[in-house]
Parts: sequence; C-alpha cells; structure tokens
Amino acid sequence: MVACLCLLAACTGSPVVITTARSTPTTSSVVPEAPSFTLAAGGDILIHPALTEQADADGARNFVPLLEGLREAIDADVSICHLETPLSAPGAPTYGYPAFSAPPEVASALKEIGYDSCSTSSNHTLDRGAPAIRTTLDVMDAAGLKHTGSFRSPEESATPLLLDVRGVKVGHIAFTYGFNGIPLPQPWMANQLSTEGVLAAARAAKAAGAEVVVASLHWGNEYQHEATPQQKEMARAVLADPAVDLIIGTHVHAVQPIEQINGKWVVYGMGNEVARHSEPRGITEEGIVTRFKFVKGPSGWAVQEASYIPTLVELGPPIRVVDLTKVPANPRRTEALTRTDGIVRSLGSTIAHP
Repeated sequence: MVACLCLLAACTGSPVVITTARSTPTTSSVVPEAPSFTLAAGGDILIHPALTEQADADGARNFVPLLEGLREAIDADVSICHLETPLSAPGAPTYGYPAFSAPPEVASALKEIGYDSCSTSSNHTLDRGAPAIRTTLDVMDAAGLKHTGSFRSPEESATPLLLDVRGVKVGHIAFTYGFNGIPLPQPWMANQLSTEGVLAAARAAKAAGAEVVVASLHWGNEYQHEATPQQKEMARAVLADPAVDLIIGTHVHAVQPIEQINGKWVVYGMGNEVARHSEPRGITEEGIVTRFKFVKGPSGWAVQEASYIPTLVELGPPIRVVDLTKVPANPRRTEALTRTDGIVRSLGSTIAHP
C-alpha cells in the first residue's frame, strides 16, 4: 500500500522522514484544492496463542487472512496501528499472557494489509526485557513497518519520527502509562506517559518540521468503556497546546468515546483490533478503526472530516476480523455494532461511520 524510505539516519539525531509513495489526485477545478491527506488508526494488536494457532492453520504463520477484513477500513494516505507486544526473532519461541512475545510474521502481515507506522510503547514493552525492544524494532524494520514509542539507542529516542504523507510531514509520537511494574532500564528505551513528556515530544517533532502531530497514548482502565478523569484531564491539557493535533488512545481492550476538544479530536480508546482474551469475552472482541481527513486552511492544518468503522473479532473457526459496516447482520454483529455506536458517541459527539 505504501512504500516507505528512511531519508535521514536515526544516529544523527536528525528527524527520521518516511516518504509515502502515494499518487496525488488530479483536479480539473480552476481553483486548486486545499492540501489534504487522510489518516486511519486502529486499536490494540494483541497476539494471544489462539491467534498464532489460527495463523498456522492458515499456512506457515500467515496472519494475513486473520487481518484481511481490515484492509479496506485502514486504506488511507497514512495508516497507524498499535503493536501491543514484543516480537520474537525469526525461529525463536513465542509466548502469550502474561509476558508476551509474538511471532515476527505479525509485522509483515500488518504491512501487507496496509499499515505504515505502529506505536510500540505499551505496558507489555518490557515483557521480555530490554533486548526484546531491539529484536522487535529490527523485525519491524525488516518488514518495512515504521515505529515509535520504544527505542534501541538514546539517539533513536531523540529523533522524531516524521512520516512524509503526500508531501506533508506528519509526526507520530507514542507514550504508555507504565510497564506492568517492570523498571525501565534506561529512560530513553520507552516513552512513559506524562502531559509534559507528550508536549515536549510533540514540540520537538514540530521543531523538526512536522506540520501535524499525532499522539498515540496507552492509558485508561482495562475493560472499562468510560474514559477516566485522568484521561479527560490529560486530553484537555494536551489538546490545548498547538503542538498536538490528534490523540488516538489504546490499552483498555474496550471501545471508549470519541470527543472533540478545542476543535481537535481525542479517541479515548479504540478497543482491540485483534486479540483473543479468555476473559472477559464480548467487549474484548470489539474495536474501531478511526479515520480523519486533515485539510490545510488559512489557520493551518485541521481535521475537516472524522469518522469511525466498528470492527469485530469473530472467534470462528476460523478466527477473523470483520468490518461491521461491510458484513450481513446477525445477532452477535448487531450487538457489537449497537454497543460500539452508543459508546463512541456517549460524550455527545455526532461522529458517524464513513
């Protein structure tokens, strides 16, 4: 979907610029269209053993059939995912809950269906220790999948990730509330969440040339549809600053509301994009893909259109992720769709499906 090229080496401390090979639509209008781009973002990629077993059943650790139902939903000028867990090296053992390490084939499958960049800062970042950070990022590099939130060196940590999207530099930053009680060996290895830290990273990205900055925040209380007071307080503080243009939330494994603050959007929680929890069931199979169209106006870049696509992990067999706006209704799908729509709009937003 997108061919990415790193133009500046991370070791220089200069911004990492990723060029996305997108064709620019032509227009017959006499008045040029305002510059614009579309962005899609999805929730937690949490690879439980049952999902690896399904990938084996689909042929040689092939995760693409499992994820194929997302391809159209995430089709945008730039697409962002959240890789919740470390990845194992090729041929190395893999692990499930509580200390995850997913097969490396996950990265190539995410790239194949259309993702460009993933946040990697989560409570599971240190599940397999500091060496697993390097392994994970090496595997993602090999797949052509960009990343931010965890790092292999101080220089990489200090280098803003800029995605070149139709000629627009989009900064992507990522933070997590913690690491399941595991001490962070070095402060530069992963981004730990604070309002000050998010704003500092966003300002650094803007200083490096970003015109738009998207913040992936791993926060909230697991399995709760309501955003916490702390999430709401941080969202207001972060979006009051011109450095951050959009917040996309992960972690809670349940869909949370979408809200507009200061003319900007916060997605408190996108739920699970793919996972197979033993408990709780139901809400942990539900998620959303969020979509935004940014347009450059006289006052700068802003979201002109926002929408979301409800998704469901159907447990099969076979296990598959489906776009609930594209499949025929049945009782389980209707239950998920109704619940998701109600939660997404529960803070008064009128955001709708595309």
